[in-house]
Amino acid sequence: MSLELEWPWIWVLLPLPLLVYWLAPAVQRPLQSGIQLPHQQQVVASAPIRLRPRWGRLAPLLLVWLLLLLASSRPVGVGEAIPMPTLARDLMLAIDLSGSMQTRDMQVAGQPVDRLSAVKRVMQPFIARREGDRLGLILFGSQAYLQSPLSFDRKSISILLDETQIAMAGRETSIGDAIGLAVKRLRDRPASSRVLILVTDGANTAGEISPLQAAQLAQREKVRIYTIGVGADEMIQPGIFGSSFGARRVNPSSDLDEKGLTEIAELTGGHYFRARNPEQLEQIYRQLDTLEPVAQEAQRVRPHRSLFHLPLGAAMGLVLLLWLGRLIGQLGQRLPQQERMP
Repeated sequence: MSLELEWPWIWVLLPLPLLVYWLAPAVQRPLQSGIQLPHQQQVVASAPIRLRPRWGRLAPLLLVWLLLLLASSRPVGVGEAIPMPTLARDLMLAIDLSGSMQTRDMQVAGQPVDRLSAVKRVMQPFIARREGDRLGLILFGSQAYLQSPLSFDRKSISILLDETQIAMAGRETSIGDAIGLAVKRLRDRPASSRVLILVTDGANTAGEISPLQAAQLAQREKVRIYTIGVGADEMIQPGIFGSSFGARRVNPSSDLDEKGLTEIAELTGGHYFRARNPEQLEQIYRQLDTLEPVAQEAQRVRPHRSLFHLPLGAAMGLVLLLWLGRLIGQLGQRLPQQERMP
């Protein structure tokens, strides 16, 4: 820690006591003498007495003056520079839990998994990378509800996402309500940091507000929306009794409203992504890291601690000691005089 003075110009007052001494009129003390001389008053008036400074007594007073000047110049202790993060982003995640998310058209390690499991697997590393951002979690099905408000606690967000189950919010899809809820939660945050990532595999089939109306509301509130449509373009549907007899290729994402998701993203300044497998989904989240980079260290600050109370307290303590010393001295002079009195 180093010492700095915020008002160093105060020290121009340092010679003020000397100026007062030299410029103030001399003190005229009445001569105390038992013999009265003729014209005594005229002699005294023509020869004023200038008291000579007694440096032994003045030294403590000068020290008090120096301490008062030091306190008035506002000394501060400046600590070592510490990094300050830039403005963090407020990133809301909206995850579709409708019944169609149980479609097993995703492949993880060569094994078919449902869409929600693939989303969880890819989103967990994304959450871990968002250090310095506030994350929130919205789950939606037939209804949309807030599972976690915006928070720096990425670990809790990760646990809550991992605990989600398909259809726990209903089997339908309320995209508009999810966007509206996100806008409500983000509108009080700084305008430059409001971001919503919406993951779905279908089209809006429930809710009180349409996705386009919700997107217009998000546009007014300056919320950028990145929409992600998940689901493969084709899969083999087993035949009779699960055999290949009668099996056929189908498009499991025929209900995905890509046009609507694209309109939502373009209207709010975001982007629409299409994820047909977990690898593409991972690439999308990597792109989101680029489009919405994590807050970086941009500046360093040095903490300041005010120290004016230290010299001020020392000056007051020294004045108190001088006063006590003078009081004790006066008492010491009176006691011998009282002892000599009959």
